[in-house]
Amino acid sequence: MSEIIGYILIMIGIFFNISGCIGLVRLPDVYNRLQASTKCVTLGTILLLIGVALISNLAALNAKAIICAVFILITSPTAAHAIAKGAYASGVKLWENSVVDKYGEEISKKSK
Repeated sequence: MSEIIGYILIMIGIFFNISGCIGLVRLPDVYNRLQASTKCVTLGTILLLIGVALISNLAALNAKAIICAVFILITSPTAAHAIAKGAYASGVKLWENSVVDKYGEEISKKSK
């Protein structure tokens, strides 16, 4: 039964990774691309690793998969936040159809 659940998690993980890659190519600006790649690919990769851990009968492989999943869960959003903040600080513009710039509003409030 755990193998079936593992294979289902791997298939769902592959779906999220593919949709994150499509979002990376199709979305209009760096901020939207970061959102797609961070959310979808992080979830997809974690689901893949959990699926591998469920299928595998090796304790060492299971431990490595869980450690990698925790590492990805912590580092991927942190890196995306740093990249987005660096892009904003260096002057990368938002997409022209963007409605709200909350970070810009927050910066302008602090500078007053």
